[in-house]
Amino acid sequence: MTTFPRRQVLGMAAGAAVGTTLISAGSAAADTADTAASQATSNTWGTVPDAVQVPLDAWFDNDGIDTAAARGGDFDGSGYSFPGEELPSGTAVVGGVSFRFPSSAAGAKNNIVANGQRVDLPPGGYLFASFLVSCSYGATSGTATVHYADGSTSTAALGGGDWYSGGGALTTTFRYSPDGTDPHPVSMSVSELWTDPTRQAVGVTLPSTGPAQAGTSALHVFALSLQPAATGRALTIRSAASTNSLTGPHGTQSVEATVLNAGTVWVRPTDALSVDVSVDSGSAGARTIAPAAVPFLGPGEQARLRIGIRNAPGTAPGTAATGTVRVTGRGRTAAARSTPLILGTPDYQPTDASLDTHQAPYWFSDAKFGIFIHWGVYSVPAWSPVGGSYAEWYWNSMQTTGDPVNAYHAQTYGEDFAYDDFIPMFTASRFNPRSWVELFQDAGAEYYVLTSKHHEGFALWDTKVSDRNAVRMGPHRDLVDALFTASRTYTPRLHNGLYFSMPEWFNPDNPWMGHAPRNPYTLEPVPYTGYTAGKDFVADYQAPQMRELIEGYDPDVIWCDIGGANDSDHVLADYFNHAKNRARPKDVTVNDRSGIAPHDFTTPEYTTYANTVVAKWEASRGLDPHSYGYNRATPDDQYMTAEQVVQTLVDIVSKNGNFLLDIGPKADGTIPSVMEQRLRETGRWLRVNGESVYGTTYWSAMAQLDELRFSVKQGEAFYISSLGDPGSKLVVRAPVPIRKGDKVTMLGHDRPLDWEFDGGTLTVQVPAAARAAGRYAWVFKVHWSR
Repeated sequence: MTTFPRRQVLGMAAGAAVGTTLISAGSAAADTADTAASQATSNTWGTVPDAVQVPLDAWFDNDGIDTAAARGGDFDGSGYSFPGEELPSGTAVVGGVSFRFPSSAAGAKNNIVANGQRVDLPPGGYLFASFLVSCSYGATSGTATVHYADGSTSTAALGGGDWYSGGGALTTTFRYSPDGTDPHPVSMSVSELWTDPTRQAVGVTLPSTGPAQAGTSALHVFALSLQPAATGRALTIRSAASTNSLTGPHGTQSVEATVLNAGTVWVRPTDALSVDVSVDSGSAGARTIAPAAVPFLGPGEQARLRIGIRNAPGTAPGTAATGTVRVTGRGRTAAARSTPLILGTPDYQPTDASLDTHQAPYWFSDAKFGIFIHWGVYSVPAWSPVGGSYAEWYWNSMQTTGDPVNAYHAQTYGEDFAYDDFIPMFTASRFNPRSWVELFQDAGAEYYVLTSKHHEGFALWDTKVSDRNAVRMGPHRDLVDALFTASRTYTPRLHNGLYFSMPEWFNPDNPWMGHAPRNPYTLEPVPYTGYTAGKDFVADYQAPQMRELIEGYDPDVIWCDIGGANDSDHVLADYFNHAKNRARPKDVTVNDRSGIAPHDFTTPEYTTYANTVVAKWEASRGLDPHSYGYNRATPDDQYMTAEQVVQTLVDIVSKNGNFLLDIGPKADGTIPSVMEQRLRETGRWLRVNGESVYGTTYWSAMAQLDELRFSVKQGEAFYISSLGDPGSKLVVRAPVPIRKGDKVTMLGHDRPLDWEFDGGTLTVQVPAAARAAGRYAWVFKVHWSR
């Protein structure tokens, strides 16, 4: 059996809208059953049934997998297909789930284009259905319906990630094109659909997203497995793997494990549940320094745990070994899993294989909210039609006859006024870095990312490879150093990040737009001010600048953009090693736009994902309706309201994302008052409700239900956020993990609220005083009682 590791799992979890009758262990009846089962089973732990692999051959209607010897597949309607040589055959474990993988034989159908087909299931009580999926022409999702033997149904969202985005649970290095190969990674992901284990599931109707055709998003299903529920007290370890991430107060190496409560009995503090790692004896050794605890885990719930380990003396970093992840409780072993481990973190090498072992740090996953800052020479003209092209793209937009920016520039500044003539006007004369970082902190942000250099090629630091920078001209000040120094002095808990554009529009040595600077009206050449041409763009310019930022400013985040020509394998290896080998090691992170496949998180722009994405992601957008840089044309009433900011944040967090909210300072360094106001209003909401955001994780059952969003503080509490006024009663038709004796409050009100859970529906009484205490998003907290 082939096993594909947890690394870079792009899983789309269920976002369910539950219909008809649901029974959960949260009801009083279920709590009574819980107690009886606990007494009956004593200290024993039950056996968890194996996953049930559902053959899909009868429903396959698309050939999306080719081999060099057998072509003819057409996954996406444009003649592209997955390479069968890099996919498993037979039974394979992908993202911790055992699947029956389809055939890649010539002409064989191997996936279903989801278009409302009903797939029969072996009758049984299942916790969830796991689908191996991929989407053509963009991520998509739709409503799936689970059918039960009693005639009832439940509905939930089922979707997947775009195959071309890469970073899925199963990723290939290339794809087949109509006339050869395309050297771009494509991937499949794992999507989970919640089912009611108390009813006999007999079928599932897929969403209607097809057909597979060029330019239209479609969901493809390659395999399906079902997880049966166990009886009584039962746990299983769904996945386990070593990582290079640091955990715990002493910064030890982390082993990650996902523990599933597959039984019908709650895990409680009295179970004293602990998770540790042991390594087989031999030349390699490590011991658990920081075991993980699981104080609460409801039936069907999962916990994603971090166990800290440390190498034994004499065990070199990077040593391969076999380890056992073990869950113990009530004096017995509840679950165990053998897994290959890499003990310790060796220096990173400039290869995809080495860089792929890096992942988003835990601090980044827990932070949830950051501030993006687009500030540069483009902040001088600062103009674009409202909702049109980005204002920071002013120089590129003015190149095109007929573009509104082209006409605006000629009318406002004249056809002979070159873009670089704005450089002396970029003064930063009122830039107060302390006020900036204190504003970010007041807004509730945990990190920020400053544009060190945008596509215009103007560096905000004292780069030694070009005079085209803020120290030699314009502000005559190292703006990166000023901001980082202020942050480390006045807001030390903020993590500091830098955006870096990989290409430059008109750099004479490698112009992204195909030509050196020129007058857009006459096409005559103009200088690239401060830059001397004749360099190897990557070796003599781009890579040295990135290393200047790494070695001179020690950023926690490098946020690359565009990709293109690069030496990112070497630069990122240096970046990760620089952080790892400090006197006090730290975890840093990089996004998916450096031009190579390895990355820590994906970056949807002015959009978000429709469902939970298990691999880390970060959505960015400006407060402006469609610009990151300051746009003087945008009236104040067009900016995002605080309500929109908060609701966007809550939605993103419920799906395992971070929200990087952008502001665009003016050329003098002042932040527009409307932007400052929105940040402060957001901060006031977070000071009351932030516990439902920071350090939480997504709910494995579903991300959303109508206007409701969910998050979990593992082992502590469950949160329900209502994006609309909940009215006098909050009604949640979902398998909420709640038991008799638990307390429900609303953050900002804090007095216990009356509630009942009956027939799969949680009803919370919301008095007028509680409603009045909330705004933007009303957050209800389930306090799990001991």
